[in-house]
Amino acid sequence: MDTKKSIEALQFFVTHLSEGAFVHKLQGQIFKSQGFEKLGQKYVDHYTEEMEWVEKFTDRILALGGNVKFEGMEAHDLIENPIEYVKADLAIQGPGVDLLRNCMANVCDDPITYDLLKAYLADEEDDLGWSENAMRLIECLGAQNWLITQL
Repeated sequence: MDTKKSIEALQFFVTHLSEGAFVHKLQGQIFKSQGFEKLGQKYVDHYTEEMEWVEKFTDRILALGGNVKFEGMEAHDLIENPIEYVKADLAIQGPGVDLLRNCMANVCDDPITYDLLKAYLADEEDDLGWSENAMRLIECLGAQNWLITQL
């Protein structure tokens, strides 16, 4: 087993997932302030869920004898329009799922890390499905009607 490879993969997700989770939290607060309570709560809850993954990945790094790093966060523009945000998030999710699959191939000799990433992949595929479904509903119902469902 290549422990270094597993730690590097997990650290990548600790760093980038922490950053993405915080963006979701802020976006959720923005949407709630606009009256889109359901959509806002979805993203606030998503923050909590993603931070639970960060905790699991951190625990695994430590179990492997690695050192966890806080690598900071980059600046991100927040999006006021809920539909534009769902589109932007969807544009990130598809490539993110592909990246995760590729990462899993690199740690297949570490069954514990592999299984952890596999469980995370299932969660991410659910999130991707939600965003794809939201875009289909927006197309079918129209933007205003979909937004009403998010109040």
